[in-house]
Amino acid sequence: MNKLCAALALCLSLFAVAAAAGPADDALKRFVDGAQTLTARFAQTQTDEHGEVIAQRSGQFDLARPGRFRWNYDKPYEQLMVCDGKKIWNYEPDLQQVTVRDADQVLKGTPAALLAQKSLLGDAFAVESGGQKDGADIVKLKPKGGETNSDFQSIELWLKNGVPQRMKFYDALGGNTDIEFSQIKTGVRLDAALFRFTPPKGAEVIGDDERR
Repeated sequence: MNKLCAALALCLSLFAVAAAAGPADDALKRFVDGAQTLTARFAQTQTDEHGEVIAQRSGQFDLARPGRFRWNYDKPYEQLMVCDGKKIWNYEPDLQQVTVRDADQVLKGTPAALLAQKSLLGDAFAVESGGQKDGADIVKLKPKGGETNSDFQSIELWLKNGVPQRMKFYDALGGNTDIEFSQIKTGVRLDAALFRFTPPKGAEVIGDDERR
C-alpha cells in the first residue's frame, strides 16, 4: 500500500507545489494554478529489474482540491482507496476488510508527500527538467542522499498542457511502476460523496479507533 499511497500523494502534491526547474516549470505551474478537480482512467504497470512485467492493473481516479481522492481498481480485481482529506480508507472486497489510517500518517515519509510541503522540496529533492517526449514536458525528482527513506530512486512526471499524463516511479532495486492516465478531465464538478466511505455491512474494519 505504501507505493500506491506515494503515487496518490504525488498527484495531490501537484496542487501545492508551485516550483519546478527547466522548461517543465510553466506546464507544472499551469496545472497547479488552474486545476481544482481531475478525473481520469489509469493503467498501472509494474516491472521488475529485468524489464519483465509482473503486475498490471487499471481503474478510475478522481481528485478534488484540497487533499481528497478516490483511487478505484476495477481490473483484474477490485480494490478501493478513498481519502477524505483526513483519513484513508482501503477496502479489499475479496477479503471483506477495510483498513483505516490517518492520511498524514500513511503519507508521511513518502517522497511525494514531501512535495506538498514547499519548504522541504528543495531540501529533500533535486528537481530537474527531463526534456520533452511525445508532446509532454517531463519533470524529474530525485531524493537527495540521506534526506529521505524513500522507496524510490527517482520519479518522473509527464505533463501536457499543464495536465499529468503519466507518472513513473523507479525503485531502488531497478524496477519501476508506470501509471498512465487517459480520458482526463479537469475542472469538472465531482460529487462530494465520491470522497466519503462507509464500510459495507459485515466487513472487518481495522485501525479506526473512533468506531471502536
